[in-house]
Amino acid sequence: MPSTRLKLHSMGFSRWLNRTVGFVVFATLDIVDFLLCFTYKTLDFFFESEWKPCYCCPPPEAKPAAAGGSRSGKMIVSERSGEYSKVVSLTRTKIHLDEISDTLYSRPSLLIKLTKLVKCFKKNAVECCDESKKRSPSTKKTLLTVNSTVVEKLQRTPRWSDCHCTFCTSWVSSSNDSLFVNVQQPKDNKAQENVVFIHGFLSSSTFWTETLFPNFSDSAKSNYRFLAVDLLGYGKSPKPNDSLYTLKEHLEMIERSVISQFRLKTFHLVAHSLGCILALALAVKHPGAIKSLTLLAPPYYSVPKGVQGTQYVMRRLAPKEVWPPMAFGASVASWYEHVSRTVSLVLCKNHHLLEFLTRLLTRNRIRTYLIEGFLCHTHNASWHTLHNIIFGSGSKVEAYLDHVRDNVDCEVAVFHGGRDELIPVECSYGVKRKVPRARIHVVPDKDHITIVVGRQKEFARELELIWRRSNTTTPQLHSN
Repeated sequence: MPSTRLKLHSMGFSRWLNRTVGFVVFATLDIVDFLLCFTYKTLDFFFESEWKPCYCCPPPEAKPAAAGGSRSGKMIVSERSGEYSKVVSLTRTKIHLDEISDTLYSRPSLLIKLTKLVKCFKKNAVECCDESKKRSPSTKKTLLTVNSTVVEKLQRTPRWSDCHCTFCTSWVSSSNDSLFVNVQQPKDNKAQENVVFIHGFLSSSTFWTETLFPNFSDSAKSNYRFLAVDLLGYGKSPKPNDSLYTLKEHLEMIERSVISQFRLKTFHLVAHSLGCILALALAVKHPGAIKSLTLLAPPYYSVPKGVQGTQYVMRRLAPKEVWPPMAFGASVASWYEHVSRTVSLVLCKNHHLLEFLTRLLTRNRIRTYLIEGFLCHTHNASWHTLHNIIFGSGSKVEAYLDHVRDNVDCEVAVFHGGRDELIPVECSYGVKRKVPRARIHVVPDKDHITIVVGRQKEFARELELIWRRSNTTTPQLHSN
């Protein structure tokens, strides 16, 4: 009993210390990000001769309008609806309707909270209540308005703070507007089945090609065609500056570059972290094509009823805590637009130098593919993908899982590292509750990356077993 009490007391003290230190650290980061906002606006004007918008505060209320002009040949209007903004891009051929997560511009810092408190204190309490009642959505009528921040984001030219090396800009000189796909297939080009691999956030196709591809058995290499894709904004794929990297954009690029390009009628899906959301969305759109679905560390958080999904997922994934380090890194990347841009400026713009130093310091004893995948992206791509896919899909993943459970006739396997400090193991158990037939594999002493890296031979055998099993058994769908 005394030892138990001591452990509980120690845990309580650690939690209190983490929150106290976290408050000080993140309050400081609030101020730093606020100052960097003005710094970058000045630098942007100096290098690009134009003031550039940011997401530091909610966009101003715009007047109703039919459309807004754009130098890119698009007409942009936006509509606020709950936790999303819907952005309409009218091109020559079709209309795109994309959902933009409110976490892009609704990340209240300590400074903003203090400002609101001061303003609220100056007003009469009754007037505040009356104002809130007037602003409450009491009518079904919606207005299409021009969102100046979003329009400017879509208009902007390549940033001075992005890397301009040949590797990062090779897609610009190519007329082929599609994703980079690393393909490994049998020598006779007669693969019986296809497997599509989707990497996670701040990664690339090398996460699969450098680990699993060399370790598949000869039998698998002679029967399967492996297709590992670089997502939009990552690796060797296009990194367009007029993109908001929405779920719709990512899915359409995968469909055009992989499913249509290689004429896939059926395929197995293997996805990691962020890629799990895209894999589930693909399974919903192509239920009859999926032969098996393997998810690694899926970021699924069951959103309580009445709670805003985007904000809930952001606070779960990025809780503003300094420990563990993965949580601290996720919090900085999620909450601070200008601090994360500074990190991108220092690391991504100089990725060749960092790769060289890594090889030099380790005497070329380690491969740098993880570093390359981590650094070869733009801040625009990472920032919008993080918010519009991981946070923006917070309320959608549950519906995707329901659809997979009831309408997708395939085996579902979920792998998770027992020491994953970024995505908790509870997320995978949540998938199991939604899809009872899913097989859960928790690997002890492995984290978010080492769930594959370091155990690639074992994982390759596990995947081959899943694919063989999917050809011999038929999963029983569950209906409510």
